[in-house]
Order: sequence, then C-alpha cells, then structure tokens
Amino acid sequence: MCDICVMNAVKEKMLSRRDFFRASLATAAAATVGGIITTPPAMAAGHGEVVDMTHTYDETFPTYFGTPGFSKEAVFNFADNGFNVFNLSINEHTGTHIDAPLHFSADGASVDEIPISDLVVPLCVVHIHERAANDPNAQVTPDDLKSWIAANGPIPDKACVAMHSGWDAKTGGAGFRNADDAGVMHFPGFHIEATQMLLEETNAAALAVDSLSLDHGPSADFATHYAWLPTGRYGIECLAGLAKVPVAGATLVVGAPVHKGGSGGPSRIFAMV
Repeated sequence: MCDICVMNAVKEKMLSRRDFFRASLATAAAATVGGIITTPPAMAAGHGEVVDMTHTYDETFPTYFGTPGFSKEAVFNFADNGFNVFNLSINEHTGTHIDAPLHFSADGASVDEIPISDLVVPLCVVHIHERAANDPNAQVTPDDLKSWIAANGPIPDKACVAMHSGWDAKTGGAGFRNADDAGVMHFPGFHIEATQMLLEETNAAALAVDSLSLDHGPSADFATHYAWLPTGRYGIECLAGLAKVPVAGATLVVGAPVHKGGSGGPSRIFAMV
C-alpha cells in the first residue's frame, strides 16, 4: 500500500474513533460508581458554564448550634516528612451540606443510601431575596411557588427547589446565624405550607436553602424538616451562588458523601448552566 494510502487509512480510523467517543460522552458522563443514571427532563441540554455553589469552610464557619463544626490536625507535614496529611473532625451538618432522610427520622435512608439518580437534578430557584432584605424571618410560601410555576411551567420531576434569600453573603460574620439576645436565630427558610404543596403536587427530590436550616430561624418545631425528610427526600443547607444561576433550566450536581449510616455531610455542589 502506498504511503499516502496508509496515512489516509489511519486518519479515517482516528476520525471514526473520535466520533465514537464524542457520541459516547453523554453515556459516559452519567456513569458513576454505584450505577448509571438516565437524564431527567428539564435538565440543561448543554452547558457553557459551571457555577460552584459550595462554601469553603473552616473552624470559623457559622453552625446552627454556634460551636465550631470543623477542626484539623496535621499528622504529617511537608517540611519534616515530604508530604502533608491531616486528621479531620467534622460535624455532618457543617458548611454547604446535605440532610439525609435519616436526619429527621428513626429509620430513613442514610446519606450513602440516597439514590444517585436523585443527586443530578433540575434546579428551580425561588427568589425571596428582596423580601428577606427587609424581613430576616421571610419564608418561601405557596404563593411564591405558584408565581414560579406561572412563569416557568410545572416543577420538573426530581427537581431541587431552592430558596434564594441572599443569606449566603452573610457567612463571614454573626449575621448568618443572626441570633437575638434571647438566643433565637432569625433567617429565612421554607414555610410548612409551601413544603406540603411540594409534597402533594410535585415529585421534587430536594429542598435547598442558602441559610442554616430548611426551617426559618425562629422555628421551634422544625415542621419542614419533619414533613420533608421522612418521605425519602433530602435537603441542602448553606448553599451558595443562587444569584448566579437561572431560575429554571440549570442542572444541579450534588456530590454527597457516602459514609455508611450518616445523617448527612458536607457536599461539593455545582450547577451546570
């Protein structure tokens, strides 16, 4: 075979292999340890941007109970050992984290048991930041959900419905917990009536907030936690960056931890837009 024939044959083979791999990317991207997921409806058909929605946390990151939720100890250091290794101590509900059904139920699914198909989902953002700017106890209501649906259509199957209150900008100080002299915190969350509407009328997989709790700060009964989590759905708290994503059409990827029997845990979360 002539040299030019050999070159053309190799080129055609390389192009066919490249086309094969391109065609396989959608399937390969869905493959994960533990299974393969199919693409739910209303996900981003293609994306040109990835938005990080995770706070960096350390010993100073505010927590619900006001005590540090994180510490680290150097076991090996580069100067003495040529490499670095740390022992970490982390409360499961520190920083941007997930609430598993087990968090508020006796025998609900632990964080490692949440189906992988529920962790790559359509993102629906409900904006209440203007109201929250004047009322720290603002809550997502059924009217907020009805307005979202009127503007964007039905809430997609397996969606994460996220509250954007602007609270993520307050993590650097006492304003994130916003506790008064009596120790009562004041920050936004989901009203139980909105939670019940989502339970009854949608197949949403998750609720998310940019504050410390799915329930608003003054809540004494954790009504939304107790209504939502025992149904097998999960929550996300301390989410960041909701102002940077569209109200509909983005895909949320939740990098949940898989420690056995966990009630939740810090998670790396990002949106594909």
